Amino acid sequence: MLILFNHCGDSEKKNPKKVVYNKEKLVNLKRDSIKDTKSQEESAPKSILLNDQNAIPFFFNYQKENPEDKVRISTRFGDIDIQLYKNTPYHRANFIYLTKKEYFNGSTFHRVVPGFIIQGGNSDRVETAEKRRKIGKYLLPPDTRKGHKHHRGVISMPSSEIENPHKLASPYEFFIVQQNPGAYHLDGSYTAFGKVIKGMDVVDKINKQKVDNREAPLTNIHMQVSIIE
Repeated sequence: MLILFNHCGDSEKKNPKKVVYNKEKLVNLKRDSIKDTKSQEESAPKSILLNDQNAIPFFFNYQKENPEDKVRISTRFGDIDIQLYKNTPYHRANFIYLTKKEYFNGSTFHRVVPGFIIQGGNSDRVETAEKRRKIGKYLLPPDTRKGHKHHRGVISMPSSEIENPHKLASPYEFFIVQQNPGAYHLDGSYTAFGKVIKGMDVVDKINKQKVDNREAPLTNIHMQVSIIE
């Protein structure tokens, strides 16, 4: 079960919402699970129930067989086209996989921090929770050494610092930096895995929507995500 903490200070608002996992249920991802390419190259099924043990081997194979790197996030405000970075292969593959599984369809931009970010991939719909249950519960290791900075328009993945010393990333959510010129204090803590190539005006429109004291838009901002050429 995901527990989202509300922020209570201005400094805390300058970070993506933390995702907290029960310590007893969190399985730390071992480094040799990434380095052991022999086991990772074993064939993996196209659709399995993912967990912390099999997610990396699965995405190791999936990223080779699914090279797509452009997606479109469609909202009532317009479309946001995103180029995913090739050199963050597990995060790219994860986003492509969830897109093909239609996970994001019907989810929302559930958090908006004016002048900072828009965060999406969650909703209070039963269907969203059911999709997560069918895909699996897993985390992704951070990939912060590829030189990607959190410039305006970068898409990145939130992680949990609480009961999560390795800052593993929550795979179902993402945020887009709206701040100009960027949110560089996030560099090194969150994995930037793509950038907006068209539709920053849509990001700006979403970022201007009225929110409540939980930073949730007063009117739901639903999305559909699809792969584009």
